[in-house]
Amino acid sequence: MSANKKLDPYTAKAEDNNHTPQEKIQGLHEIVKNVKTGLLTTRSASGHLHSRAMAPVGPVNPDQVNLVFIANRVSNKFEEIENDAHVNVSFYDESTTNWASYAGIAKISQDKEKIAKHWSRATAAWFGDLKDGVHKGDQTDPRVAVIEVIPDEIRYWVTTRTKVGQAVDIAYSAVTGHTAAPGELRTITKAEIQLVQGLTSK
Repeated sequence: MSANKKLDPYTAKAEDNNHTPQEKIQGLHEIVKNVKTGLLTTRSASGHLHSRAMAPVGPVNPDQVNLVFIANRVSNKFEEIENDAHVNVSFYDESTTNWASYAGIAKISQDKEKIAKHWSRATAAWFGDLKDGVHKGDQTDPRVAVIEVIPDEIRYWVTTRTKVGQAVDIAYSAVTGHTAAPGELRTITKAEIQLVQGLTSK
């Protein structure tokens, strides 16, 4: 995504492309781990965007860029993903104002090994035992599925100043006509994602 630097001075000032892919992933993981819960946004057949709060599993390794969710296969989000696999997952840390946005493709799986890898006892609380001998709310329940979001691009913002520093920067910029940018806007590009995925798959 390109920005007109003259007309969008905030983005031009905040963009920071001086980090390695591994450094950017490390900064991304800090946001995801601190926030814990993101908003998964899907598109319905009618074109409406629907978001819901979901907690990803992990990250489970230092180079992970994909997001993995355990979810109920009969919920509406699966129908929407099957209609249009393009999704967004966003995270916002209110305590720091850091945020992250994943744009990518969602893949659905009911692979038993993959479910077992990411299952935890706490996950069962979202399914419940229906007492029919089949839908038991455990990892063998046919409702259980994995949603894996494979990003095409990840953008995130990290503050470089305290809240007081941010307020001073914004106030100063408002008075002087300068552009406030109390943080860094980082992009993990598709090429960088593919590079990392290629290294981790070997």
